[in-house]
Order: sequence, then C-alpha cells, then structure tokens
Amino acid sequence: MPSTKEIRGKIKSVQNTRKITKAMEMVAASKMRKAQDRMFAARPYGDKIRVICSHLARANSEYKHPFLVKHEGTKKIGLILVTTDKGLAGPLNTNIQRLVLHKIKDWSAEGYSIEATALGNKGLGFLQRLQANVVSQAVQLGDRLIGAIRIQIQAYVEGKVDSVHLAYSRFVNAMKQVPVVEQILPLTDSHLDAADKRDHSWDYLYEPDAETVLDALLKRYVEALIYQAVAENMASEQSARMVAMKAASDNAKKLIEELQLVYNKTRQAGITKEITEIVGGAAAVS
Repeated sequence: MPSTKEIRGKIKSVQNTRKITKAMEMVAASKMRKAQDRMFAARPYGDKIRVICSHLARANSEYKHPFLVKHEGTKKIGLILVTTDKGLAGPLNTNIQRLVLHKIKDWSAEGYSIEATALGNKGLGFLQRLQANVVSQAVQLGDRLIGAIRIQIQAYVEGKVDSVHLAYSRFVNAMKQVPVVEQILPLTDSHLDAADKRDHSWDYLYEPDAETVLDALLKRYVEALIYQAVAENMASEQSARMVAMKAASDNAKKLIEELQLVYNKTRQAGITKEITEIVGGAAAVS
C-alpha cells in the first residue's frame, strides 16, 4: 500500500491537472462562441452559392468554364483535408481521418491515386503516415489558405486530376460534429433538392458575357466553399475541445475523491497501528 506522502503527491498532481483542463475548457467555450458566429454567418452564403452553381452545372451556355468540364482518364483525385492544428479535441480529427481513410481505400480499389492538400497540422501528419502525395499544405490557417488550395484548382483546370474533393467536420451542435467528404470540382447538381431538379436544362442570360460572369462566380464559389469548411471545422474544434476538457475535469474530480478516500483509509490504518503498538507496549511493561 502506498504511503500517505505518495498519495498526497498524487492528489496534488491531479489537482494541478484539473486546473489546466478547467482553464482550457473555459478558453474553448469563449472561442467557440466567436467561431460559431463566424460559421453561422458564412453558412447561408455558402449554401446559396452551392445551389446557384449546381444550376449552372445543368445550364446550356456558349462558354464552358473549366470547372464545369468533367475530366476522365488521369485516374487521379485531388483531396483537400481540413483538420485542426492542435490536439485535445476529442474524437474530432479521428472521425474525419477514418472517413478519409475509407474513401482513399475505395478510390484505390477503383484504380485512382491521390494528390492531397492538408489544411491543419493533424491532417498533414495523417497524410504523411499514409505516405500520400501531399502537393500543398497550410498550418495555422490564415492568409496562406488560398495559396495552398490554388494548386489543387490549377491541377483540375490543367486536367491533371479527374475531380477535387473536400473533407472537413461539419458543425451540428456543441455535442455533435459530422465528418463530411464532398466533391467540389467538377460542379454537380448534388446540392439541389427534388423540387429544384428538372428534366430540362437551365438557361441564363449573361451580362456582359458568360465568360466574365462565370469566371468571377465560380472563383468565388470555390473560395466560399473552402472558407465555410474551415469555419465549420474551427467551430467543431472548439466545441469538441470544450466537451473533452469538461470530461477530463470531471474525471479528475472523481479521481481526486477516490484518492482522498484511499488517503483517509491509509492514514486511519496508520493511526490504528500506532495506537495498537502503544497499547501493546504499555501492556508489556505492566
């Protein structure tokens, strides 16, 4: 049985750990609110531009933007993986990595190879462990974000990859984040609901011309999707970290209570032993 001094040391260590996890929980809760506001503000714009571009994918136009042209034959797929830079976020990164791993296995079974872009340090490490071909990366997401994804966009425009997919964690609520892998290039009508899908093609009037409008709109489309994915992932990260740190703090509290009980029993046993020795010594003298 450990001594009371050792148990006191363990209790002190767990108490210090609980202070850290409690502080991280409060910091994550504060950041979560800002991340959610940014994510909720971006979501309507991103959803609407998805629908508009889905209509364009079915439209007849005298100008075909490269994003609307399907490529076949290269047997390569571009993948943009959005993860966090730091850990301690519960199963958030594990869930999206597991989904991406299944997708990569399915693509490999069909004969496709992967050219990946990692947005976030955890995703970069994951892709490197898979020995995937990482063509670009960005950590500490900021101004370098567009530069990292431009390589994937240019590869599609030049016909080096057949499609480009985006993997991220979609925020549902503070307790639930859903891993998502969706195709962003070429444009499809997958974001249209049953009421919007029609048998005939869409037709638009472009002003000043189709090339000018589509070049500006579809560039904005890709930027909006990437921005929304990063915003969703950041909100998911702070929510998952808050929940994980709360669970860690609660577990630390239970462990402290258990150690305190062991300490009291050990201390009581020591006192009882000392009393027994004193009584036994007194009896021997008498």
